[in-house]
Amino acid sequence: MKRLLLLAVVLLPIQLLAQTGVSADASHNPKVRAITAFVRLDRSKWEQQIAETLTVLRKAQHEFEAEGYQVESLRITTQPVGELVAGLSEDDAVSFLARFDQLSAKENFIPNVGPAMMHDSDDPATMRVLERALSTLPNIEASTIIADDAGIHWKTIHRTAELVKYVAEHSPHAQGTFNFTATAMLKPLGPFYPGSYHDGPGRQFSIGFEGAGLVAEVFTRDKGNAAAATADLTAALSKHAKVAEAVGNKVAAETGWGFAGVDPTPAPLGDVSIATAIEDFTGAKFGSSGTLTAARIITAAVKAVPVKQIGYSGLMVPIMEDKVMAQRWAEGMFNVDSLLAYSAVCGTGLDTIPLPGNISTEQMERMFSDVASLASKWNKPLSARLQPVPGKKAGEMTEFQDPYLFNTTIHAAP
Repeated sequence: MKRLLLLAVVLLPIQLLAQTGVSADASHNPKVRAITAFVRLDRSKWEQQIAETLTVLRKAQHEFEAEGYQVESLRITTQPVGELVAGLSEDDAVSFLARFDQLSAKENFIPNVGPAMMHDSDDPATMRVLERALSTLPNIEASTIIADDAGIHWKTIHRTAELVKYVAEHSPHAQGTFNFTATAMLKPLGPFYPGSYHDGPGRQFSIGFEGAGLVAEVFTRDKGNAAAATADLTAALSKHAKVAEAVGNKVAAETGWGFAGVDPTPAPLGDVSIATAIEDFTGAKFGSSGTLTAARIITAAVKAVPVKQIGYSGLMVPIMEDKVMAQRWAEGMFNVDSLLAYSAVCGTGLDTIPLPGNISTEQMERMFSDVASLASKWNKPLSARLQPVPGKKAGEMTEFQDPYLFNTTIHAAP
């Protein structure tokens, strides 16, 4: 999937340092992973709406750059895809999504069309549109909601498993599944993809950091000391989250858009590894005893950050997006059951899980059901991004061709 990095670093003016506490050395600042806008598109003027939205996003980007932060991506999440393409035939709906996808590449933003099913009563025909879009379009991201305050959505789980199976078998290199997730108990307006969604009037935005490096810095210093690590990590995350909140409030005041909040989750990516951070704390490989404790410390610190929070606000453990985690998965240090155990103390779920190509829809239904059941039981946001690889079986390596995915060994289907 095409990811467009928006890279620019400008040092924070000296006169603002005392107010924000941000180091003048921008190399120590975490990247801003996502500035995500939420819009309700009108197909009669949607391109104009996108242009107006990008003006707001780029203003926020400029504010971050002026304070010494590198912005990795601008994102736009629309109303749920069924509402977005309402009244169109299946072919016309896919055609419209293709135009949206093409505009995103041209204008350097990542598009998300929200959930294709939010309730069991939703029209499952929308899932067919999404199957085709995910199988043929390189940038579109989307989701389903498999549990919320009303309970677990069993019909949606069944249709979600069918969609993942189809997209794995029909998208180039099976990578369309990377752009899709099933969420459980996740509230709207979160910045992180693919689970980001909203069902309101739009004209809001939220912010998320790539903060795994901050965790590594703290955990290296406070190795084995849970109390110190929790306090110091809370302070480190809070410093940058307060900058984001200040930027968000400033942009909101100047544009009339609503600032939904900050997701302080310390997202990893590539060499910015949450697995490395946890290993720095435990002194053992990710998946060893102590991993669950480290996960709890991170989540406790995130929850204590004193800003308006949105989204997951916990811990992300994406197997194939984290270089060291992919290595530990290949080594057999942990498995799906381990991840579900960690999810009991943090917001994890099952993220970018490579699976054998012959996994059945029934097996994936059980995996989605476990995530939905755990999330519903503890009222916490979890997600499941499953990635079957056609033609591959347990013990073989994945062969994804994406700079943001690290190939690893496929485990037997649980």
